[in-house]
Amino acid sequence: MTAARPAGTALPGNRWDLLDGRWPADPPAVSVIVAHYRQPDQLARTLAALANQDHPRDRLQIIVADDGSPESPAVPPGVDVVRQEDDGFRLAAVRNLGARAAHGDVLVFLDADTTPEPGFVRALTRLPALAPDCVTVGRRRHAELAEVAGDRIADDAPALALPEPRWLAAAYERSGNLLDADDRSYRHVIGAVVACSRTMFDATGGFDESFTRYGGEDWEWAYRAWLRGAVLAHVPEAVAWHDGPDAAARDAATLARANDETIRLADLIPVPGSAGRGLRSASVDVAVVPPPGATPGQRFISLDSALAGIPGAAAAAVEPGWPGGLDGPGFDRVRLIVELLVPLRVTGDDLHAGLERIERERLGSLTLRSEAGAELVRITAARAQARAERWGRGDLFETDAAAAPGILPLTGEPDLAAYLGGWG
Repeated sequence: MTAARPAGTALPGNRWDLLDGRWPADPPAVSVIVAHYRQPDQLARTLAALANQDHPRDRLQIIVADDGSPESPAVPPGVDVVRQEDDGFRLAAVRNLGARAAHGDVLVFLDADTTPEPGFVRALTRLPALAPDCVTVGRRRHAELAEVAGDRIADDAPALALPEPRWLAAAYERSGNLLDADDRSYRHVIGAVVACSRTMFDATGGFDESFTRYGGEDWEWAYRAWLRGAVLAHVPEAVAWHDGPDAAARDAATLARANDETIRLADLIPVPGSAGRGLRSASVDVAVVPPPGATPGQRFISLDSALAGIPGAAAAAVEPGWPGGLDGPGFDRVRLIVELLVPLRVTGDDLHAGLERIERERLGSLTLRSEAGAELVRITAARAQARAERWGRGDLFETDAAAAPGILPLTGEPDLAAYLGGWG
C-alpha cells in the first residue's frame, strides 16, 4: 500500500526561497513544546510571551514538557503539562514526550529559558506550513532577562543584549540563511528555536533518546532530518531571547564538555568534517551496493576496489528485491548510496570525483558510464531518495551522468590472487 503524500508544496533542492512572500491561506495548527526543568521564573516569562503571540490562540497548543522537576510546573489555564521521571538530563526524551502530546500540524521546540518575541511563532511556522519538508531555525539572541516581563520582551530585551555567537551569525550570512545548506549545515540548527512539520518529525523518528548529557541532540536530529530530505532555512525575524550568555562564552571549562559532545557526534554523524579522520565511526557515511549477478570473485573485486577509495564507506547487505532498504548496523545515517550496476574494477579517481561532484553540485544522483555509454555506477544522495519516496516524484533534485574511463567492467571470471598480489 502506497503511503499518503503530505499536503503542501514539494520543493526542489533546498529552495525555500521559492516561497518568498507566500503565507498559508489559513494559520496552521501549531504545537509549541517548551522543555523545562526547575526554571519557574524563566518558564513563567516564556509562557507569558507565548500568550502574547500574534498567531491565533485557537490555533496554538502550548505544552510544557517537564524533565522530572521535583515540583510540577505552575502553568496558566489552557497550557498542557507532560512530565517524565527525573533520570538525569533527558532533553531529547522530554522533547519526544511533548511531541507525542502535540495535536498541531507544525511543531515548535523552545526551551523554558528562551523567550519569544510576539511574531516568533507566526514567522517560524510559515515555511513548514507551506512545505512540510522545511525545518526552520529562528534567531536566538541573548540578554540578562531577570527584570524583563514576558509581554515586554521585544521592547525591553534589546537594551540588555549580550553578544551573539559570531560563528553562527557568520554561517547564516555565508549561506544566505541556509539557502545554500550542505551536509554540515546541521551545525546551524539550534534546538531551542526550531520548527518542523509533523510529517518531517515523524520521518526522523524524533530525537535520539540515548543523549543523556547536555548538548548535541539537536544537531544529531537535524542531520537525520537532512538525510530524510529536509529543507533547512534560517528565519532571522523569528527572534527568541535566551536568558544569559551563549554557553560557549561562559568559561574555558566548557571546552571539555564541548569535546565530549564532538566525540559523540563523530560516531553518529560520519560526514567528512564531523567524523574522525582515522578513527572509524560506528555509522556508515557511504553505502556501496554490490553488483547483481556477480560471481564471488567479481563481487569481491567490485566491492574491494570501490571501497578502497571511499573513506567512511561500507558494503551494504541489501534486502531481497533491491532497490529497497539497506540492511545492517550503522546504515541508518547513510548519506550517499553507491550502486555498482555491473561487476567492475575501480581504478583511477573517477569514482572519488563523482562523489565530490554530487556533494559540490547538490545533485540527487550521478550515473558513471563507460566510454561506450554503458552504465557502471549510480551514486544517489539519500536525502534526494527520501524526498522522492515521500512525494512520489523524481524531479526534485537535478541528476546527471559522466564518463568514467577508470572504471572497468569485469566480463569474465577474474584472477583474484593476481588482483590482490598486484600482478594482474
